[in-house]
Amino acid sequence: MYQSFYTGALGAGTCMAKMGVISNNLANINNEGFKPKTAAFTDLLNYNLNDSENAVTELMAGNGVRMQRTYTRYNTEALTPTNSVLDFAVMDENAFFMLQDPVTKEITYSRGGHFYRAQMEDGFYLMTDGGKLVLDQHGEPLKADVPDIEKMLEMLEEDYEPEEEEEEEYDEDEEDDSPRLSLYTFSNPSRLLSVGANEYAAPENMPPQLVESPNIQSGVLERSGTDLAKEMVRMIECQRAYSYALKMVITSDEIESTINSLRG
Repeated sequence: MYQSFYTGALGAGTCMAKMGVISNNLANINNEGFKPKTAAFTDLLNYNLNDSENAVTELMAGNGVRMQRTYTRYNTEALTPTNSVLDFAVMDENAFFMLQDPVTKEITYSRGGHFYRAQMEDGFYLMTDGGKLVLDQHGEPLKADVPDIEKMLEMLEEDYEPEEEEEEEYDEDEEDDSPRLSLYTFSNPSRLLSVGANEYAAPENMPPQLVESPNIQSGVLERSGTDLAKEMVRMIECQRAYSYALKMVITSDEIESTINSLRG
């Protein structure tokens, strides 16, 4: 009988956790570049049965489920045209802009490309709304003076070719190594940790990898990946499951009360 109490209470708590994920997705429906999360569950009974006989786990043996993890798909969504040349959309899957906090020097990653020119002591730099610097392919802050922006936009064109000088010899690698707006990817993007503000942090043992030929489009922003219809369906399912889990607890309590009254 106590097992039914535990299963019902655990199911209700799991539904509340899933509702939190859904609420976060709906709250960011208008944030550019946001990627919704999906909750994944595991069955407690199967988890313990699949372990060794004498294993000590953090899970109690018995029925019920728990939210094991949340996963995110970093794909490209629909685009929204803007009037700013400093708005960029990432057209590659599992690719991110590298950002740096100018105070703490902490590195984060984001697919949101709403940038602006910010004046600092030694000139203008490309920054986010949160005041973080956008880094180039060398991991250095990207300059955003007017000539730098014009050069950066030219390098994003598909038919861009470096200017050749007939009389002087030059190294092609050195010519192509000028600072540019860059993207980074990871061997396992599912391990990225959400740190808020539509940004992610990478584990120390998963270094970023530079995307050699990034596909970035200027003058547009990537819309939020939240699908309102899907999230509303999930919310209704979660509400129903929550009510059924509580009904199990109430029914178990009624049966327990009946048994105790018969004993008395």
